[in-house]
Amino acid sequence: MKEAMKSKDTIALESLRALKSAFLLANTSGSGVELSESDEIKIVQKLVKQRKDSAAIFAEQGRNDLAEPELSQAEVLERFLPVQMSEEEVKAAIEAIIADTGDSGMKDMGRVMGVASKQMAGKADGKTISGIVKSLLS
Repeated sequence: MKEAMKSKDTIALESLRALKSAFLLANTSGSGVELSESDEIKIVQKLVKQRKDSAAIFAEQGRNDLAEPELSQAEVLERFLPVQMSEEEVKAAIEAIIADTGDSGMKDMGRVMGVASKQMAGKADGKTISGIVKSLLS
């Protein structure tokens, strides 16, 4: 945060302040439990998703002046996420899960999604996982 202040990088500074705020809110939620690394990753993923969704809405409305800072903030926040799996890697992992569980139809999507989401938590986007599971089970 200090580096962003010194370099007057307002996009990075806003992103980091939002991240710090989200962590503080989660820590003071009253649960008395300290955040685990997986909880922190979930918070960062949530913030990135919010920024990307906002940017998509702004771009849809023709407000690129508002969409670009949102995308820039998402890029800054993505630096704090683990390396994301490629679609081919996700597909291979899901194919292995389907082979292990023996699931074959759309009725088994919930079971496959549960296992896949646990295995790829933080490494792949839920939307990507869902799309690949649907295509493989249909």
